[in-house]
Amino acid sequence: MIIARHYDNRWLAMGILCLGALMIVLDVTIVNVALPSIRASLGFSETSLAWVVNIYMLIFGGFLLLGGRLGDLYGHRRLFLAGLTVFTLASLACGVAETREFLIAARGIQGLGGAVVDAVSLSLTVNLFPETADRAKAMAVYGFVCSGGGCIGALLGGVLTGTFNWHWIFLVNVPVGVLVFALCWKLVPLNTGEGDGPRHLDLGGAVTVTAALLLAVYAIINGNQAGWTSQQTVGLMLAAIAVFVVFLLVESRVRVPIVPLRLFGLRNLTVSCLTGALWSAGMFSWFFLSALYMQQVLGLTPMQIGLAFLPANIIMAVFSLGASARLVIRFGVRRPLAAGLLIAAAGLLLFARAPLNGSLMRDVIPGMLLVGLGGGIAFNPVLMAAMSATPQADSGLASGVVNTALLLGGSLGLAALASVASARTARLTLAGTTHLEALAGGYRAAFLAGAGLALLAALLSMSMLRFAPQDMSRALAAEP
Repeated sequence: MIIARHYDNRWLAMGILCLGALMIVLDVTIVNVALPSIRASLGFSETSLAWVVNIYMLIFGGFLLLGGRLGDLYGHRRLFLAGLTVFTLASLACGVAETREFLIAARGIQGLGGAVVDAVSLSLTVNLFPETADRAKAMAVYGFVCSGGGCIGALLGGVLTGTFNWHWIFLVNVPVGVLVFALCWKLVPLNTGEGDGPRHLDLGGAVTVTAALLLAVYAIINGNQAGWTSQQTVGLMLAAIAVFVVFLLVESRVRVPIVPLRLFGLRNLTVSCLTGALWSAGMFSWFFLSALYMQQVLGLTPMQIGLAFLPANIIMAVFSLGASARLVIRFGVRRPLAAGLLIAAAGLLLFARAPLNGSLMRDVIPGMLLVGLGGGIAFNPVLMAAMSATPQADSGLASGVVNTALLLGGSLGLAALASVASARTARLTLAGTTHLEALAGGYRAAFLAGAGLALLAALLSMSMLRFAPQDMSRALAAEP
């Protein structure tokens, strides 16, 4: 096996991997801007239009774990290239789509390719950098790409749709995908992160864990529309739990499980996944609900809202690229992670004021800056805590587990906090409060709940993670 520390082009190889990951991050946000144009062009109804986004998220979330494990079994580089090929071809199909059904089907296939790329790109990056300092810097770059991708996606989506048409938000992936494939083929070592164990695919485990995730994600993305206490939502969640129990039973009996249950005994992996899910829940909710608050209560224009988010996103990206890595190298994982989460919680508490007649500079920007600062500091440590505790042979699976936790935490948190806001608004309206004051009251309750989630994540990481700087160095140096 090629030892990453002796590979001269690993920083260039990591840049190619980050470009591939950026394609996936961009695709989550770039489509949202073009949805009105897609609806007008292909004749979607309001309900069916949501499936342009939902089918991607459903397949993406359902196949993250399987994609990561396949990378461990058959080689992360091979799976990265395979996933990239599927994603690029599906992007081409989306770009030439002329019917609703064809676009939705192509989006589902695109989600499958995206899940594989996302699941193994993080593990490939980690395996290229065994040393503590270099790994921290590499993760900082990876975090910068993930943090800044959302902003670029929204901007690029607007430019491509406005200048050309909605087809180009998908077609732009084709030349980029071809370029990333060619460079990855040349620069990324063939055996980086490839497992040495038997290549036996646990089919029963693969089917059950994927089915459980598909059911859970489907229940979450339709929860607000169907109702969280509706027979459909409750039935789907119970079915997801039941299938997951079957999955655990299967894994406890097979010789080579797709998800070795011993991974759940890795304290830092489990704690970082829980921490990441709580953090993601608060951040996703803040991003969505703060935009609604600025639009519906403060009456800001879309341009003003976009500019309001810009400082937070810049700070988040800059800190994830520079300061976060230096903090991890000096203080380890636990303290920077907890500090970042506490700062983010403070920003959400500022938003929890949500005044009816607030101003952008006084009531929005300070909270934005704190949330961006806290998120920028915390993002890399939560990934490093999970990946540094995991043997290299299971790094693809660990990457899939972390990404699944972030995705499900964000989706469930957004749905739950949106329901909190809606319920509080409804109660205030019944009590005779004006419409705007009722809306503001609902957003206050949701932001307060988001701050509570971030605070809980900080307390969990501070009390449960076990990484002093010297312990982290030994753990990284001991990895195969």
